[in-house]
Amino acid sequence: MDTLIIGSTRKNAGKTGVIIGLAQVKGGRFGYVKPLGDRLFYRKKRLWDYDSSLMVNIFNLDRDPEDLSIGFDHAKIRYMYDEQTIRDRLSDLIENSSGGESIVYVEGAQDLTCGASVNLDAVSVARYTGGKLVIVVSGDDDMIMDDLSFVKRHVDLSPVDFRGVIVNKVKDPDDFRNTYSDSIEQMGIDVIGIMPYKRELSYMSVSTLVERIFVKVLAGEGGLGNVIQNIFIGAESGKSADMDPRFKRENKLVITSGDRSDMIVAALESDTACILLSNNIVPSPAIISKASELNVPLLLVPDDTYQVTRQIDSMDIVVAKNETDKINMLKLLVAENLDMEKL
Repeated sequence: MDTLIIGSTRKNAGKTGVIIGLAQVKGGRFGYVKPLGDRLFYRKKRLWDYDSSLMVNIFNLDRDPEDLSIGFDHAKIRYMYDEQTIRDRLSDLIENSSGGESIVYVEGAQDLTCGASVNLDAVSVARYTGGKLVIVVSGDDDMIMDDLSFVKRHVDLSPVDFRGVIVNKVKDPDDFRNTYSDSIEQMGIDVIGIMPYKRELSYMSVSTLVERIFVKVLAGEGGLGNVIQNIFIGAESGKSADMDPRFKRENKLVITSGDRSDMIVAALESDTACILLSNNIVPSPAIISKASELNVPLLLVPDDTYQVTRQIDSMDIVVAKNETDKINMLKLLVAENLDMEKL
């Protein structure tokens, strides 16, 4: 059984997307674990890691998402396990998740340092399991080179089977390759592939938004599959919004208070993917009826506009189980840009 540990130098580098693409390209059954759950998802009094739930649902894995992580809270893990028991627990976790399959993908926490105090950082996991370690890097060119230089100079990877790096979300892959490939090679780091940035992967569906924050769907359930490409804060009048070029952008999410009927009506009459109503204020029945007729979701939240905007702005945009276009795009990106032999 092969164990492939996917870590990253920074948060939101694209580890989950890389694993989704790899699993499709390789084909067949596989195991998946995320030892340190760091993207918590709470539903029906149950707590699990969002990425674990996503992998189970996309690939119909015969596993409970709750059983794919050792824990979520550093203090509890530190209380329950020492280094040896963490090693034993990791071994059991990977063995149980494999189901006899030939490969298990192990997803690291948000960056290379996360989990180090409880022996669950990606490098420690690779050392304990004897698995192959791949590091995903992303960001602007300077950030990527800073990260790789830091890893080379200050991270001891000699005890692990370090296969190389995947450079992800690059705006101009050819320019990056021509400018930096020699420098990376001189560091002694293998580049497994350079994956281009795709704006479509940064979009979020309304159904994903509903999953990630606690909302009440008032109307427009038929539009939950709409894709959000832009966000507009409706703090002005509907008439003023009509004159704002940002309001004319397509497939937008409009965030406004439920008592701003002029703004809500203006949003319904434009290219709007979804309307998020703050302050727990329910609009008039006529507005709810119109939204239902147009299949524009009306979502109700208790927070004020500022709070909910900050919450959405801090959300990690990941693929959802029903976003087949994104899933297929990840497969194509991996197939076209990664050297599978190096893995």
